[in-house]
Amino acid sequence: MSLNCNGSKVTEGTQMLSSAFRALSPLRFERRFPSVAAAGVTEADVAAADQSATDRVMAMVGPYEQALVDALDEPSLVVEGNVIRLANAVARRLLGIGIEGRDVRLAIRHPQVLDLILTHGAGEIDVTGIGEPGRSWRLIVRNLWPNASLVRLIDRSDAVSAETMRVDFVANASHELRTPLSTVLGYAETLAEESDLPAQLRANFGRTIRDEAQRMLRIIEDLMSLSRIEADRFVAPGDLVEIEDIVQSAIAAAGHLRSKGQCEFKVTIAPDLPAFRGDRAQLLQVLDNLLGNAVRYGCDKPGSIIEVAAALSDNWVVLTVTDHGSGIAREHLPRITERFYRVDAARSRESGGTGLGLSIVKHIVERHRGSLDIKSTVGLGTSVSVRLPILS
Repeated sequence: MSLNCNGSKVTEGTQMLSSAFRALSPLRFERRFPSVAAAGVTEADVAAADQSATDRVMAMVGPYEQALVDALDEPSLVVEGNVIRLANAVARRLLGIGIEGRDVRLAIRHPQVLDLILTHGAGEIDVTGIGEPGRSWRLIVRNLWPNASLVRLIDRSDAVSAETMRVDFVANASHELRTPLSTVLGYAETLAEESDLPAQLRANFGRTIRDEAQRMLRIIEDLMSLSRIEADRFVAPGDLVEIEDIVQSAIAAAGHLRSKGQCEFKVTIAPDLPAFRGDRAQLLQVLDNLLGNAVRYGCDKPGSIIEVAAALSDNWVVLTVTDHGSGIAREHLPRITERFYRVDAARSRESGGTGLGLSIVKHIVERHRGSLDIKSTVGLGTSVSVRLPILS
């Protein structure tokens, strides 16, 4: 029999059960460090630490050891045995402030990762779900000394996201080109194989082939334009441009669009708008795309008006294009600047849309360090505002 801290009796059976539980627990450390003599502690201190999830008698970490781990930008750990001996600030934010001195199995609960870490060899593995659900990591383990490893977590979320976007983009582009190409091939084969087709039908087939070929050409041109814009996204525009000149040029070029619809342009330009740094050709493309969308979706009834306004707001030039068409449902607004995303796919294709117009607008505005704001109400219309900074 023995006494506990309150002086009451504890049976030997209870002590044996407690010891057995500790022996089977994953929190029991396989290896203590340092030795008793080196740490200047008693055997009782070591025994007490061995029963805890935290090793209170770890070797004192020198400033140079900690500085080396802290110098790494990514979350990094030094694991000795199955205990986290060192963790930099990034790792502590990701896995928990008090992870140093604790069992690595409490900080990282991923079977494949733990298998790699606890072998204390060298290896790499791509995993998700450490720290945050769905977050992608490349875990790199390198041996430091016997029974100790350096563990680094490289965040691959952006790379995985970019790869997913690339795959989706290629798939969407292939789909968009396959549809008109299939139409062209079908009509061309009919013309080649059927020699006795009526002249009118032959002419209709020819027009269809021409229209679908032009559609493919527009898609390819928009893809090339988008590629050029993305290549220059980190290059600041150097031209000195005036928004009034851009608006007047875009309105003049949009005459063929207006003839297809039943609408008029109402232009309002504030006086004395200052010139600013920009790429004239790209800004003209922005307004061309916005006017094209406005005519395509806002000129569905006689007397429709497309409003184009340019004004000054603090140190920003604000260009706004407003139509009074059918509008866009709220659930589509967050996605309408995605490549090939269409609210009404059938109507967009019939009117010649490629699904890339607003994506091009977004990338051009981002290159100019501006902002894009899209507001729409079903049945009332859509208003798109482009804010461009006046840079010296």
